[in-house]
Amino acid sequence: MATQQNNRLSVVLTETQMQNIKAAFAVLYQELPFLIGLTVDERQTLPKINDTNKTFTEDAANVAESNGSILPGYFNPGDVVVDLTLFKQLDQIFLWSNQLNEKIFDTRMLAGSEAYVNALTIYRLVEAAAKAGVPGADAAYDLLKERFNGQGPSGGTTDTPPVS
Repeated sequence: MATQQNNRLSVVLTETQMQNIKAAFAVLYQELPFLIGLTVDERQTLPKINDTNKTFTEDAANVAESNGSILPGYFNPGDVVVDLTLFKQLDQIFLWSNQLNEKIFDTRMLAGSEAYVNALTIYRLVEAAAKAGVPGADAAYDLLKERFNGQGPSGGTTDTPPVS
């Protein structure tokens, strides 16, 4: 049963905080206007940098910058340097955003879990009140028990939620 002791989160963002967070995301999009979305096919088929070919790419960029005269005139060695620099910059941003995203994901999961566990507690308490004949409890119980219709070993209705 849920108690205050296992309620790890008890916070709500203010409207001002939500607006500030939205504004911060707007700044990120403003500062990164070149971000694109790839198709599923593109994600699967594009050659990708990994640790091994990152070193190769860095070496090739250095060779191109140092020995540009051996490359054909239509090839711009600066392009690889620009792309590699952007890759490294976005790699750092990617790390920061992944760390933030993981914490947002985990905190969201915990908040949802706590809300659901408390909802199950409410359901059990309302169920007990309805069975005890507390006035008004039947309507609340009927509303909440709809969530568990069709569950149970026979596929029929059950008045008891699964124990979490």
